[in-house]
Amino acid sequence: MPRWLRNLLAVAALMVAFASGAVLFGGNTTAPVVVEGISDVVWTCAMHPQIRRTEPGECPLCPMQLIPVSQGDQGTPEQVVLSERARALAEVRTSTVRRQTDASSEVRLLGRIEAAETSRRNVTTWIGGRIDRLRVNTTGEQVRRGQVIANLYSPDVYGAHQDLLAATAQIERLSTSPPAAQQAAARALEAARERLRLLGVPEDEVERMASADQPTQSVAIRSPFAGTVIDRVATEGSYVETGATLYQVADLGMLWVQLDAYESDLASLSVGQSVTLTVEAFPGETFTGRVAFIEPMVDAQRRTARVRVEVDNTDERLSPGMFAQAIVAATHTGGAPLTIPATAPLFTGRRSVVYVEVPSDNGVAYEPRSVRLGPRLGDSYPVVSGLSEGDRVVSRGAFALDADLQIRGGSSMMSEPDDNAPAPPQPIQLTASQRAPFAPIVSAYLTVQQALADDDLTAAQAAAGRLVQASTALSPPGPASTAWPTIATELRNHGEHVQQAGALEDARAGFEPLSAAIEVLLARVGNPLSQPLQVAFCPMANRNNGARWVQSGDVVDNAYFGASMLTCGDFVETVSPGTTLDLRAPTQPLPAPHTGHNH
Repeated sequence: MPRWLRNLLAVAALMVAFASGAVLFGGNTTAPVVVEGISDVVWTCAMHPQIRRTEPGECPLCPMQLIPVSQGDQGTPEQVVLSERARALAEVRTSTVRRQTDASSEVRLLGRIEAAETSRRNVTTWIGGRIDRLRVNTTGEQVRRGQVIANLYSPDVYGAHQDLLAATAQIERLSTSPPAAQQAAARALEAARERLRLLGVPEDEVERMASADQPTQSVAIRSPFAGTVIDRVATEGSYVETGATLYQVADLGMLWVQLDAYESDLASLSVGQSVTLTVEAFPGETFTGRVAFIEPMVDAQRRTARVRVEVDNTDERLSPGMFAQAIVAATHTGGAPLTIPATAPLFTGRRSVVYVEVPSDNGVAYEPRSVRLGPRLGDSYPVVSGLSEGDRVVSRGAFALDADLQIRGGSSMMSEPDDNAPAPPQPIQLTASQRAPFAPIVSAYLTVQQALADDDLTAAQAAAGRLVQASTALSPPGPASTAWPTIATELRNHGEHVQQAGALEDARAGFEPLSAAIEVLLARVGNPLSQPLQVAFCPMANRNNGARWVQSGDVVDNAYFGASMLTCGDFVETVSPGTTLDLRAPTQPLPAPHTGHNH
């Protein structure tokens, strides 16, 4: 064989070997590739573990790529054992549970600077009349205490001033008269003075007015407060009544920063904490404040609570209306907590599951373990219970392990109920006629679900409006009358959320709690329709926390993703006509497979 031919064959062999290595160790390729010689590996979808293939590719139910799981040495029903090759293909990574050396963490929040409510004052008129002149014309001007801010013509002050001048002249004319006449003139003078005082004229101004030659045509309005004008209400030439607000003044030497904190951040916040603030107006500079108040109520729509920070602004560099970024140093008591990477836990409702590496005769085994976690601290979670220092948890590839365990019927994340879930509502025994009035509500909900699956916001809003109207109008007699007000409140609140949504994302955010309210309705009164209803679950919805919905038909119509992932999800329960929904059933696919379709 010629040397050039041998060299060419050698180069070709090296290229084939390189391509094989890319397949085995994560090379970039989009075409499905069969991994030859690996009999202990199957390919499945982390979100739809019922899918099993002999080669990689895309999941037929969602756009996720299939991942490898072990098919050979599988360990016990509560463990997953992977061979070294399958472990490399699944790219499983583990991390050691250790104590955080620094027991403090940072909570980053956004907010807006406002004038402190305690420093706001209204400058009002103490008399009624016409504003002849405004001495302070623009918002943002500084005013001093006692400064004349406006001149006002008042018929009442004009008349009272005339009486004062007449009483003063009467005293002079009766200086040689009998004492009784002088006393009567003195009483008249004091009455005129008192009238001016009651109209709000200061004592020094009354003395000045008593020595005037003519009744005054204009009265000076003085500010009783010092500060910055944040709102000018008055205009020249307008008539005002007694007590009308002319200006709103605030002392900007101390400002409030109103921050929005999510529920998960509240556990790390407390009154008195130091806060570091930055604003775009002064890049590279920081300002210091203190948490003064944490609102006790959480906004039902945004799921946030207001946190008020007080900031010293003696130099008045900060201004109301500026946006601020805040960093709160959250210190945790009780010593340094155990922590795990934020990528380690799998969440289903309030449950948290991690996979722990344990020794095995067949290699490395992984078993699920329920844990209780604290609020997220940056890239990690503090461990309240369930793990010990030194345990090794899976920080990458946990979905693949959970899918493998679920395929074999083990206690996976998806098959276990929420250990903190409240007791499910008990069914109410109703006749068919007593159940029938609830049909319009369920029908309107199904229309909302179908409209969101069709990406039709207008239709979803209209159907949500019908649901709200039907829930408000219904007053069921009989056994359901006691439980109905609570159910109706949830349906109306979340239905209004969908009805008033400005975008599909907002509508779908309200659809998740609305679906939960409909499930409670079906669990209490049963299915009022003549057709069966399907409860579906998509693990990728609700920011990968999973979400359920109710629909009709025998194919999945995903209301959370619409056309982008219409068939992503599985049916987990069927509610036949007249029967109630069992909320205690675990979220796992029904045995019968389904097929999807596109609208």
